[in-house]
Amino acid sequence: MGRYFLYRMHPFSIAELISPALRKTILSAPQPLDEVEWSGLWTFGGFPEPFTRRDARFSRRWQTLRNAQLLREDVRELTRIGSIDQLLVLSTLLTARSGQQIVYASLAKEIRVSENTIRTWIGVLASLHQGFLIKPWHRSVAAAIRKEPKWFLRDWSTLSDEGQRAETFVGCHLLKAVEGWTDLGFGQFDLYYLRDKQKREVDFLVTKEQKPWFLVEVKKTDTTLSPALAYMQQQTGAEHAFQVVMDEPYVNTDCFTRRTPTVVPARTFLSQLL
Repeated sequence: MGRYFLYRMHPFSIAELISPALRKTILSAPQPLDEVEWSGLWTFGGFPEPFTRRDARFSRRWQTLRNAQLLREDVRELTRIGSIDQLLVLSTLLTARSGQQIVYASLAKEIRVSENTIRTWIGVLASLHQGFLIKPWHRSVAAAIRKEPKWFLRDWSTLSDEGQRAETFVGCHLLKAVEGWTDLGFGQFDLYYLRDKQKREVDFLVTKEQKPWFLVEVKKTDTTLSPALAYMQQQTGAEHAFQVVMDEPYVNTDCFTRRTPTVVPARTFLSQLL
C-alpha cells in the first residue's frame, strides 16, 4: 500500500491535447485548441492510432480489427461467454444506442437471452472499454438503482448521427474528468444523468463528494437555453448549469464563474477539464 497508485486510462481529450502534464488543480483556465487538432479528435476519435494517423481508410480498418479482437479474442480468453454471435448482435445494437437508456428487458427479447445475461454481457463490454454506463442521479440511492442507466461508446468516431456523436463526445470527456480527478486525489467525483417523471431531462450531472456540482446539456448547434437546465439546477442545488454547444467558436472566458444556466462553447468548456 502506498508504493504505487492506479490511474484509469482514457482516450485523448481536449485538455490533454492542450497540456499533457498532470494537473495540480481540478479546473484549469480556458485555452484554445488548434482547429486541426479539434477536427482530428472529432472525426477520428481519441484512440492514439487513428487520431495520430488521421486517415479514413486506416481508421475503418482499425475499428474493424478492434471490434474483432475485443469481441472474439478478448471475450473468449477473459470470460466464459460462449454465445459470441449473440454478443456481436448486442454490441451492434448498443452501438446504435449510444447516449440512450438501456432497457434490459427489451434487449433480452431482441437477442433471445435472459435479462440477467444481458446485464452480465454489458458489464463485460464495459470492463473491456467498449463503452460505459451512466446511472440516473437520485437523492435516494435505492431509487437510482431501480432506474435504467444510459450506455455510451468509448469511440464516438463510429457514430454517424452528429447529435448522438456530440453527446457521446462530451460524455467521454466528462467520464475522463471525474475518474481522473478522483484518481489524482482531488475528491470523490461521479457522473450521472437526470430525468424526472415528467420526462424533463439533462444529459449529465457531475457530483463532488456526492453533492451536485454542475449540469451539462449537450447541443450540436442550438444556442437556445433548454428550460430543463434551470429547473434541474433549482431542484438539485448544483452550482453551475451549462448548455455545451459543439459548433460555437472558442471564447476566452472561465465557464465556472457563472452560477446561472449558461450557453458555453464546447471548445472552451472542455479545455477546462482533464
